[in-house]
Parts: sequence; structure tokens; C-alpha cells
Amino acid sequence: MPGFHHIAYACKDIEETTRFYEALGFPLLYTEVSPHPSGGFLRHIFFETGGQGNLAFFDVHGVGEKPDWDSAISTGVGLPVWVNHIAFDATVERQEEARGIMDGQGIKPLMEIDHGWCHSLYYTDPNGIMIEFCRDTPGYKANPEEAHELLTAVPSGGGVLGRKD
Repeated sequence: MPGFHHIAYACKDIEETTRFYEALGFPLLYTEVSPHPSGGFLRHIFFETGGQGNLAFFDVHGVGEKPDWDSAISTGVGLPVWVNHIAFDATVERQEEARGIMDGQGIKPLMEIDHGWCHSLYYTDPNGIMIEFCRDTPGYKANPEEAHELLTAVPSGGGVLGRKD
């Protein structure tokens, strides 16, 4: 089954967004500049992520956006920052490399969590979008039958459902 081609988000500052992602080792691959029927225009940029799909951003100008629009995909709609986010596959070395790059820019992790099945290092990008460097430890065991059963489950007793530690 094919994976995704790209995931696209809006950015407030295309140059700052490009510096941020390129500093983390995601090279800018392609930029498209297009007029919009409204008389405005947009830029669509694509970064290599190391997998099959790309991470893309729209830089919009007069295409229907509100003057006070917010690019933060979670907090901009009233959710905690961690709800909508981008998770990059990582190793211990990749997490430490990202930490060193961010430390060098004075950016501290938003949080770091051992979830039991993965270890995650989180930052916020210039657009208010949370990014995660996620390392499987050992990863989750796919169980489609249980996954479907748990779609309507409610946790009780403080345990996490779906985890067989």
C-alpha cells in the first residue's frame, strides 16, 4: 500500500520556516509560486523528510485568509499544542542531533516523554506546530482487532488501554 505523498500546513514566515527545517536536516526540494483567482498568490514549498513523503507548507497572500489567521494547528483552534503534530522517525542519534541543533539556537524542548513503546522529544516550529522526534522502544505491536474494539473504550484504574507492558 502506498504511503502519503506530502502533508501540507500553512506558514506565517516562509524564510523562518525554511531556516528551521533545513537546520534540522530537511532540505528544501521544490518551491512553486502560483497566482490565485482572488488576485492573490501562494507559495508551496516541499521539504525532504527522509521517507517517501514530503513535508510541505503554504505561504499565502490574499487567497481568502483572515487578517488575523493563526498557523498553529492545535492552539489556533483551542486545543493543547500536542494534539495535532508532526512526528519524525528517529534514532537515539537523531534525537541527540536535533537536541544539539535546537540548543545551539537557544530552543529548548517543549517536552520529552517516554511513552513505554516510544521515546519522544518535542519542539515547536516557527508556526506554532509541534514536531516530534519519535524513537520506537520497542514500538507498538499492531493489533487491528483490538484497535477496533478500543475505539469506544474509556480508561479506568489509571492504566493505558492497548498497552500490554
